[in-house]
Amino acid sequence: MPKEFTYRGHTIDELQSISMDEFIRLLPSRQRRSLQRGLTHEQRVLLENIRMARKVMKEDQKTVVKTHARDMVILPEMVGVTVLVHNGKEFTAVEITPEMIGHYLGEFAITNKPVKHGSPGIGASRSSMYVPLK
Repeated sequence: MPKEFTYRGHTIDELQSISMDEFIRLLPSRQRRSLQRGLTHEQRVLLENIRMARKVMKEDQKTVVKTHARDMVILPEMVGVTVLVHNGKEFTAVEITPEMIGHYLGEFAITNKPVKHGSPGIGASRSSMYVPLK
C-alpha cells in the first residue's frame, strides 16, 4: 500500500479545504514572503485559468494552461492540472503532482540544455586541425 502524501502533516484534501492564509503559514519563508506580498497580474491570470481548467476537467476534457509565470508558487488547488511553462525558448509541459506543492513552477522547466560533448567541430581548437574529415 503506497504511503499517503502529506505536506507538513496535512493531507492533500485538508490542504485544498483550508484557506489561502492558513496554507501560506505552512510554507517555507521565501514562498511565504512571495505570496504575502500579493500575486502579480500574470500570476493572478494563471490562477484564474487553472481554476477554469479544473472546472473543464470535471467534464472529462483534458486542458492545458500556458504561462510565462515561472515565479508562481505551486498551490494545492493546482494539483492535477497540466501547465505549459515557458523556459525562454519553448513551453515545457509540467503535470502538477502533490509532491510539487510549495515549489516554484520554474523549477520544473529547465532553462538550459545539458552539454553533450561530442567530437570537435572544425575550428573548435588547434588540435581539430589534424582530425581527419573522413
